[in-house]
Amino acid sequence: MKEKMQHLLEEIEEKIQDIKDLKKLNEIRMQYLSKKGPIHELTARMKELDSESKKEFGKSLNHLKTKANQLFDSLKEKLETEQLNQKLENEKIDISLPATEIPMGAPNILEKLVEEIEELLMSMGYDVVDGPEIEQDKFNFEMLNIPKGHPARDAQDTFYIQDEEILLRSQTSPVQIRTMLEGKGEKPIRMICPGKTYRRDDDDATHSHQFMQIEGLLVDKNISLSDLKGTFDIIVKKLFGESCETRFRPSYYQFTEPSVETDISCFNCHGEGCHICKNTGWITVSGAGMVHPNVLRNCGYDPKEWSGFAFGFGAERLAMLKYGINDVRTFYTTDLRENKIFDRKDDD
Repeated sequence: MKEKMQHLLEEIEEKIQDIKDLKKLNEIRMQYLSKKGPIHELTARMKELDSESKKEFGKSLNHLKTKANQLFDSLKEKLETEQLNQKLENEKIDISLPATEIPMGAPNILEKLVEEIEELLMSMGYDVVDGPEIEQDKFNFEMLNIPKGHPARDAQDTFYIQDEEILLRSQTSPVQIRTMLEGKGEKPIRMICPGKTYRRDDDDATHSHQFMQIEGLLVDKNISLSDLKGTFDIIVKKLFGESCETRFRPSYYQFTEPSVETDISCFNCHGEGCHICKNTGWITVSGAGMVHPNVLRNCGYDPKEWSGFAFGFGAERLAMLKYGINDVRTFYTTDLRENKIFDRKDDD
């Protein structure tokens, strides 16, 4: 019987010696190790043996099964490795070839400008705060010292949604009000609130019914107009260069007192006069002023102890000046080439 087992083992070794295919290897394995195979037939013959012979026969049979499985497993592992290496060789990527060019977009012009101002003011200790675009009349007008019936409401020409109490915000100033209310008249505030605003307007090259404002607010003790001037200087020099000069002109806003129009020296002609500054040498870029005592009082701050300043830029206005854009509608078209042009200009 041992001779037959040895013969089966030699027969298996001979048959798998030249096999190069996993499928063929599996067929031979099933031929010898399945229930109908010769090795299983040997197992069935154990019942014919006595107890002592069964022990020796079983030991030899287990040795045969182990050796046969080792032969099949070893060759299977070898063939699988060869197959994998061949697949890797055939499917490898030549990294020396140039990559396929993937068209890349450019940052949105307005978002890029807003982020530039946000980063600057955050470095000065300001927080960036957001608020709802659908706003209450109370926050959009009344607490900003613009009561019902005030002529300024007509100038805003607001989009009302429900009974003139719910509206699309016409300015981002309501975010300032909400922030001051959270301060409860006790905490100093440094914040910037960029975002979309809406007013009834006929769209043309210089007007849009939707536009972005970038408003800032600082409330603390012993704040003066000179603090506003210094902050304004830092912002415009960052946007338009260190040579840019600034000036204030008296103005009027319901929520600031005193109020000012903020101008910068023309970066194109440097004060000589050109079409950009309408031959004045100056360009108006913002409205600002000291926070009105009524607004401070409405939000719980005692104007005898607290003071502050507020300013507001139109993002489109700044971007049109910075990038030389002559039509505000450029920002809201879907022509990606516009973004790429101004992105390259900024990099230069």
